Amino acid sequence: MTEDMMRYDLMVEGALRAVVREAMVRVAAEGLPGEHHLYITFRTHESNVQIPDYLTERYPDEMTIVLQHQYESLEVHEDGFSVSLNFNNVQERLNIPFDAVSAFADPSANFGLQFKFDEAEEAAPGQFVSPDSDTPVEGQNDSAPEDTELTADAPAKPNGNVVTLDTFRKK
Repeated sequence: MTEDMMRYDLMVEGALRAVVREAMVRVAAEGLPGEHHLYITFRTHESNVQIPDYLTERYPDEMTIVLQHQYESLEVHEDGFSVSLNFNNVQERLNIPFDAVSAFADPSANFGLQFKFDEAEEAAPGQFVSPDSDTPVEGQNDSAPEDTELTADAPAKPNGNVVTLDTFRKK
């Protein structure tokens, strides 16, 4: 088998990140339609990630935020997005580049994407975090409760089809 000098895996990853960006653009412009809600896992130590130091200390590898009922000022840029969320009743502004996103899911649409950063690197499991309590969440229920952004009853992994880039990577 010949070496993939075209790097199709990177092309596919770029296209899938464009899907994430387009979804975020729609949410910023129109809000979340119906029962849609977004789980966004990102690597906290990637360059250009801007989150409060106490969150970086608590989640040095990955953190997941949920956009559902309690988010404000979502702005989408060419290379990332900014959003305001409450952590322990303190509003914080997060700036997250799309290159730092490791997973994106909309459980109401049974849709999810998972991105891998380095084949040699063992991916640390993401943690779902309740913006209101700054507490990691564990559990396996099908959906987050209606009245909260994320609680201990929220899913650790959304059910449904998750597209991983491993399918396209050379082994």
